Amino acid sequence: MSAGRLSEGVGCITWWGFSPARDLLSMGPVRLQGDVNVLLLGSGDPRHILKTIAGLQNGESLHVWVIENSMEEVARQLLLLYLALMPQECMGNNEKTEVFLELFGNSEIRSQTEETLRRAASRLSLCVTETLETAAHPCLNTALLKFKERDELARIFKLWNQPQSLSSIVMPKAWDYRVRQHLGTRYDSKRGCFDWDLTMKLHTKGCGVISKQQYVQWRERGLAFEMREGVYQTTNASLLSSRVFRQKGDKVAVRGYWGDVVSSPYLAFGIETDDKSLLKTQNGQHIKTAQDISVANVQALFQSLSSRRGCPTTSQADTEAEEPSPQADRKSLTISDLMHLNGVSVTFLPMDSLYKLPEKQKYSHFFNIIYSSASCVHQLGPMMRQIAAPDAVLIVELAKYILDLNQEQEAGFAKKVGSIALEAEFEPCHEGRSDDAHAVFVPRKK
Repeated sequence: MSAGRLSEGVGCITWWGFSPARDLLSMGPVRLQGDVNVLLLGSGDPRHILKTIAGLQNGESLHVWVIENSMEEVARQLLLLYLALMPQECMGNNEKTEVFLELFGNSEIRSQTEETLRRAASRLSLCVTETLETAAHPCLNTALLKFKERDELARIFKLWNQPQSLSSIVMPKAWDYRVRQHLGTRYDSKRGCFDWDLTMKLHTKGCGVISKQQYVQWRERGLAFEMREGVYQTTNASLLSSRVFRQKGDKVAVRGYWGDVVSSPYLAFGIETDDKSLLKTQNGQHIKTAQDISVANVQALFQSLSSRRGCPTTSQADTEAEEPSPQADRKSLTISDLMHLNGVSVTFLPMDSLYKLPEKQKYSHFFNIIYSSASCVHQLGPMMRQIAAPDAVLIVELAKYILDLNQEQEAGFAKKVGSIALEAEFEPCHEGRSDDAHAVFVPRKK
């Protein structure tokens, strides 16, 4: 390889999105209220789901329908939602935040976090294989997936549940391979490449809270969140996936890390906050980091989930629930013991279902919000109007934080998004909360 493959920086699988978490109900010309149906295309993680739930008012209902590009991404979404829904009696808010962020953005995790991952994999495997007609939990609904997709999920969860002791060196090698693959001949001067991407790209795009020390550590080792003095050397199996390569005419599936090695997991929760004290600077330097902001934001989101919890299974006060709980409680935790959120459901649809939704009467003019990640823009088309409600809002993630694109390519992508939306009979929304990370559209007036 004589030169770096720049387009490879984001990877071929989306472990986290390339835009900050948004309350999707507030993105249109007016805030949607009542009973809202949301379709997410390739969002990669549950950041928008959690942020939107946090903004719900009393009496409002949110039904989310998720289509992902791979079953590995579905498995990760289920894992992160499972963690978010763990009741405080089993895992306090602070610990839950740390475990969530570790699994979300770290290539390697602590042994205690791996135990949580394996336990979650066991529960989710049962949830997927035993669920036939009805969901085991309204926010972990896989009942509409095809049987072969559920089998694939079960296979993935089984891989997560296998002891990692014999493969502790897998992730460092897999990560380094991705970095070499991306940088090519620039690998020998990788520190300079990392610094350039941070200061000349991320910082100029408003991400000054991402510190050099943390960003470089993530680029080198895949460790974005190091919040304890623990040892981070156990492979995070949830970030491993298979990629097919052609070798001597044959197709070979290689298991490794095939996700983002440039933009970082800080984008989801770590670059924006309503708490302005977290954005203070001193001598031109941010006092807090993207990790600090991620922790604060995720803690706040989890607190919102607890406040929306229905049918509490315990009368413990929040202060008591924050106390460390016995491991036995976690070991006996079942899917039905997870928090049930009043008026909230998350349903996973088959990967190829986008083009089939217009054929089903149930989804005719059904979705109030349709969200598409940058990686799924090519899937949007005229059929969108058939499944979009009359007052629907179409939200499309732009390429602002895909750092391998230059300004001209970024602008070209935004133009392409606009033309695709126009073809689907949507027009730009000038009254909504558009930002340079998303484009917002509404149905074109006839």
